[in-house]
Amino acid sequence: MTSTASAKSDGPVETSTLPSSKSPEAVSTASAWWVLIAGIAGLIASATLTVEKIAILLNPSYVPSCNLNPIVSCGSVMTTPQASALGFPNSLIGIGAFTVVTLTGVLAVTKVPLPRWYWVGMTFGLLAGAAFVHWLIFQSLYRIGALCPYCMVVWGATITLLVVVSSIAFGSAGEDRGGVVVRELYHWRWSIATIWFTAVFLLILARFWDYWSTLI
Repeated sequence: MTSTASAKSDGPVETSTLPSSKSPEAVSTASAWWVLIAGIAGLIASATLTVEKIAILLNPSYVPSCNLNPIVSCGSVMTTPQASALGFPNSLIGIGAFTVVTLTGVLAVTKVPLPRWYWVGMTFGLLAGAAFVHWLIFQSLYRIGALCPYCMVVWGATITLLVVVSSIAFGSAGEDRGGVVVRELYHWRWSIATIWFTAVFLLILARFWDYWSTLI
């Protein structure tokens, strides 16, 4: 009996090293804080847009606080069909989405472990948000012809969140086990984000140069 037990205990013990979607992902302090800060910024911008939209509905002559000039004008954007793409104000989508992001940031900052599947799911949600943001950018520049400052806060928050959250979800896989494309995207992720912000800035500069040039 003893020899049998000894043989069992002396046998090789196999442990799985495969990543589990249920295992918590390590989140750096910087990433955790950025998720929280970007979530709060997006939530405040979305909530402010909602309040301004309600004010316009109650009083059509109301001038929003972000109407700064003929180009930077929230009112010109909020009264268009594109501002309610799904039949209700887009800002309500932002309130719901950024509430989730803010709560996630709180959990991350306080070191509450979240499983990998959660970060993966948030990454895909942010991908959908980024696609929507690019549609809104096109509409603002080439259809509406005006810029909404609060909307641009949402644009920036969404893109940077996509970079940070995807790094949390796929960082180790992209660095150690991913293919060449995945590894390169991971290593150059912030360079790509910088190029994106630069491209948007240049598009805004070129699209409204007739107005910007009068300010020089």
